[in-house]
Amino acid sequence: MTTPSNAPIRGSLLSARLALAALIGLAATVLPPSPTKAADKDPDWPCVQRRAGALSPGVLWPAPLDAAAPLAREAQDLGAALALRRVDMEDAKARVEHYAAAHPDLDMTELGAIFLEAFKRIDHDRTRLLSGIVRYSRGQVALSKRIAQAQAEFDSLEQAEKPDFDRLDALEEQLDWDKRIYSDREKSLTYVCETPVLLEKRAYAVARLLQEQAP
Repeated sequence: MTTPSNAPIRGSLLSARLALAALIGLAATVLPPSPTKAADKDPDWPCVQRRAGALSPGVLWPAPLDAAAPLAREAQDLGAALALRRVDMEDAKARVEHYAAAHPDLDMTELGAIFLEAFKRIDHDRTRLLSGIVRYSRGQVALSKRIAQAQAEFDSLEQAEKPDFDRLDALEEQLDWDKRIYSDREKSLTYVCETPVLLEKRAYAVARLLQEQAP
């Protein structure tokens, strides 16, 4: 291999310094918390929002709920529609009012059964999302460690008496790609973390809509 000129060497040094600076910024956001904060922060939970426990339908519904109560297909369809986030609350309200007008004998038992149908779907989506956020967080931590390892190897090779420039180029490309992926994932974190809260609010809003039709 031909000995490179001073310009490529200076370029490699500059790239190394830039990569190290970026790595420090990345690692500060994902590496496990210090011992003094470990008790306050779940390392598997990257969100600013508090990690809430399991939802209870009984907390949202003011009357006894019977999970075994029979539910007609039309009522099941209503519950399923109310659980869908793409059905906005104005549309949801119209659907509930239309159902109530078509069923003048509607009582709290049937309303509660419809609520349970919606709730179990919302809670299923929320549970899956919470598990996904934990996997997301662990993936980010693993990626930050991969970046740190690649950076350490880069620094070691760059300081060698006879640097392996082919390997340095490969590592620089890997670091650039990994940090780009990490950054893209971080940008989506705000939306991902807000979604469980939105689902909790939806369950509450659905309960209120149905309660308004109580006799």
